[in-house]
Amino acid sequence: MRTKHTFRLPPDLAGQLADYADRKRVPQALVVETALSSYLSPDNSERMEAALGRRLDRLTRQVERLERHVTISNEALALFVRFWLTVTPPLPDAAQPAAQAKGRERYEGFVEALGRRLAKGQTLAQEISQDVIPKDGTADHTNGSS
Repeated sequence: MRTKHTFRLPPDLAGQLADYADRKRVPQALVVETALSSYLSPDNSERMEAALGRRLDRLTRQVERLERHVTISNEALALFVRFWLTVTPPLPDAAQPAAQAKGRERYEGFVEALGRRLAKGQTLAQEISQDVIPKDGTADHTNGSS
């Protein structure tokens, strides 16, 4: 059952309604009914809000993982630098050129090894996870390790 309504529209809006209905070859009442249904339906906006919320949640989790990885990387680098500075004695001036040449050679080897590792696709984080978590998938908490 349909209910009859009478609306007063501004002349420019009434003209737009008439033009649109003529172009689409549908009654003006159908255009108004469809527009009202769309405007009053919360489904579309709620779906968009839910989708946006899910996407923001996913982005938040990704940023948290990145933050964790950056923190671990920073700590690992700081620990290495502290260790290196603690155990590496200063060299006499006469030994500097030979040490610099050896350092360049070792650095080139490091860059090559890094390139091979990146090409293989396995990261240090994955390797550490494999070392820390035993093969059966359970962590051993009896001896204080995790």
